[in-house]
Amino acid sequence: MMLIQELVGIAKDEVIEWRRYLHKYPELSFHEDKTAQFVYETLRTFGDLEISRPTKTSVMARLIGPKPGKVIALRADMDALPIEEENDFDFVSKHPGVMHACGHDGHTAMLLGAAKILTQLKDLIEGEVRFLFQHAEELFPGGAQEMVKAGVLEGVDEVIGIHLMSTVEIGMIGICDGSATSGSDTFDLKIKGRGGHSSEPHLTVDPIAIGAQVINNLQHIVSRNLNPLEKLVVSITKFHSGSAYNVIPDTAIIGGSVRSLNPDIRQQIPCLIKKVVKGVTEAHNASFEVDYHFGYSSVINNDRVRELIEETIDEVWGKDHLLRLPALMSGEDFSAFSDERPGCFIFVGAGNQNKGIIHPHHHPRFTFDEDALEIGVELFVQSSFKLLGMESTKKMNEKSIYFH
Repeated sequence: MMLIQELVGIAKDEVIEWRRYLHKYPELSFHEDKTAQFVYETLRTFGDLEISRPTKTSVMARLIGPKPGKVIALRADMDALPIEEENDFDFVSKHPGVMHACGHDGHTAMLLGAAKILTQLKDLIEGEVRFLFQHAEELFPGGAQEMVKAGVLEGVDEVIGIHLMSTVEIGMIGICDGSATSGSDTFDLKIKGRGGHSSEPHLTVDPIAIGAQVINNLQHIVSRNLNPLEKLVVSITKFHSGSAYNVIPDTAIIGGSVRSLNPDIRQQIPCLIKKVVKGVTEAHNASFEVDYHFGYSSVINNDRVRELIEETIDEVWGKDHLLRLPALMSGEDFSAFSDERPGCFIFVGAGNQNKGIIHPHHHPRFTFDEDALEIGVELFVQSSFKLLGMESTKKMNEKSIYFH
């Protein structure tokens, strides 16, 4: 006879094994064929699950309890990044130029662990737990949107997701009140001038010099057009022009990223960018084209779901382990789920300075403390009972539960 926490402890080694396998064989967004097959085959070994493939590289499993009740969904992303890994542990990526540099291997392993444990506890479940193994979080338009269109949220009452964070110390669990992540948009700008020889710049319309002024003036969108209390980031991340030392080129290509929390301000940014670029280019007899792309919307945590998760953290780990975080200015396509259903996105601390686990996400030496996997699995399991409206998590912990 065992407690939920003991079941999680028993599953820990297997969860770590799954994580390390996934880390060794990462796959990029929309190409998670073997990853999805691994998840599918692993789920089949648990029994009592209805397993399907909503899209080519995603997996959904449904655990339907013996009694009616709510339907909740738990989500994990599965894709890797186009980064050459620089770690030296024995399960580094076997795929050149591709690595799990954001913890998605851990997310997938944690949700597999939660699915296994909850399947063992099926007789206690009132309602349904739906496990969403999502493809392509890293690449717009994102896999979450495709899964929603495929109907994975039909009948779902609430949805949660967990993200491991190397920038938060292990043992802490972070939650944001309201906005959890920002809207993440991009833009491409072409400045068209008139090229010529570098020795006769007066006969040209130099797109590089004009582009430099455009970049400087775009920063005024944040510093001089908006209330300083608003959170907005405009970053120029590309500037390409020319190919020879003695030639002033015809065009310059500029690209950038825009992160915002306020949806009204988000809608204003394309017009503000065009206004700035139009003014600078017209002053120098150049022309321009702007292509603005709206990406993922902000993840907004539902107040009631957030409160239930916070209660779970308090009951299982104590209030000292709850970290209230400000909104992150990073993008996350979990928003495609939380836009449709009340949801909450949770950050599990996975950094450990004593172990040298200090590198940020998307870094070639990114990793996380694998002890965080156990916390993530238990958080998924305990939150499931809480969201289903069953006995308090504390009482579930105090009960002895048959391991079968």
